[in-house]
Amino acid sequence: MSDGLVLRDLHLSTGPSWWPPAPGWWFVAGALLVLAACVLGLRLRRQRRRRRLLALFDAETSGTDANATVAAISSLLRRAARRVDPGADRLDGQPWLDFLDQGREARRFDGARGALLLEGAYRPGLDPDEVADLRAAARERFIEWMARR
Repeated sequence: MSDGLVLRDLHLSTGPSWWPPAPGWWFVAGALLVLAACVLGLRLRRQRRRRRLLALFDAETSGTDANATVAAISSLLRRAARRVDPGADRLDGQPWLDFLDQGREARRFDGARGALLLEGAYRPGLDPDEVADLRAAARERFIEWMARR
């Protein structure tokens, strides 16, 4: 029975190594890196655009004359309103103030703030605190409208 053939025990082979990964995993990793880079690039682009818009608004409204500041605020808001509705810059009075508050729960350009926006460029002796309050509300609306696509 034994003609010289020696039988030995079977040895199980080891599982495949985790490194280096299969080519498909390299493609998945590359796609995830490209996606992450695109998301980061878009976010940085939006932040840079927002900073430029804020700098524009601040530069236009940083004058020491309160009347000129109110006139600049009104001009910037009208330019930004054209992005929402091409005919919005021709609105006047209460329809203009209603347009500024359109789509918001709280009315920001109503009452004294709205009157200041409409007539402040022509009123003598403006209160600097009221102008600063108007400037903050207008800055927020300006950025909101200009950041739209």
